[in-house]
Amino acid sequence: MSAANSAHSVVEPSGYAKLIAGSLVAFYALISLVPLVWIGLTSIKTPTDSIHYPPKVIPFVEFQPSIEGYCNLFSTRSRQTTEYIQSLPPPQGACETITRARGMVVAGPSNYVPRYINSLIIAFGSTFLSIALGTAAAYAFSRFKVPLKDDLMFFILSTRMMPPIAVAIPIFLMYRELGLSDTRLGMILLYTSVNVSLAVWLLKGFIDEIPREYEEAAMIDGYTRLQAFRKVVLPQAVTGIVATAIFCLIFAWNEYAFAVLLTSGAAQTAPPFIPIIIGEGGQDWPAVAAGTVLFLVPILIFTVLLRQHLLRGITFGAVRK
Repeated sequence: MSAANSAHSVVEPSGYAKLIAGSLVAFYALISLVPLVWIGLTSIKTPTDSIHYPPKVIPFVEFQPSIEGYCNLFSTRSRQTTEYIQSLPPPQGACETITRARGMVVAGPSNYVPRYINSLIIAFGSTFLSIALGTAAAYAFSRFKVPLKDDLMFFILSTRMMPPIAVAIPIFLMYRELGLSDTRLGMILLYTSVNVSLAVWLLKGFIDEIPREYEEAAMIDGYTRLQAFRKVVLPQAVTGIVATAIFCLIFAWNEYAFAVLLTSGAAQTAPPFIPIIIGEGGQDWPAVAAGTVLFLVPILIFTVLLRQHLLRGITFGAVRK
């Protein structure tokens, strides 16, 4: 083989190198999954089993799975006398049976469902706005001669350099004056303002990779600039939009500090509500774990459904045409 050909040849990794790489990936995946598995196991334990020492880990061997945590998550309970419980009609459903076995009755629904709905509305609403505004701004920065473009892009990026909690007090005072405290609209606007800078920077890189010739050809055929953007640019940038949307949604879905400071009831999301779930004897760990498991579901479904776009969206632009 000539020197020129050998310089451009691709060296196939050895079996030993593949084994090491695979072992490292498997080890990292195992370490990452341990907290999730622990939370899942805790959600199907009874309160007594959840605080047992040494921990009970193996279902059906060391402990019997129970849905008590999920029952406690969705209901409030009150302790009653044995005579009162015996005077009640037969329990309806597994949760009521478990509750009465503890000497309590179901008093009503808990606040978890309204908090969960708030999280869905606020997270997906802010993500939609962030992507809409970010796509429009990124397209403008990519295609037009914007005065002081570099300075503006750096300013947009600089808004991510400071921890959001550093401006929590000014935002709290501003929201109190504007009447936006403890409102869904206020939280959507806040999360949008935090996420839009990330969206602009990511999407500008994706749009830069789309050849301008596509739009020029479309406008020669009679399309307006807006039609070319909608029918040519957006379909080409869908992978980048999906990747950016996932990152924005994860931030809005998991955000805790602002949710604690700016909400208390009507607009409170699930993250600040889950840690304060209290049982009869203190912290109800199975209910906390059950709330966490259910809280992971929307992000998991959203990511799995769009996973085919995610990897290409992240690497899009790494190799220029």
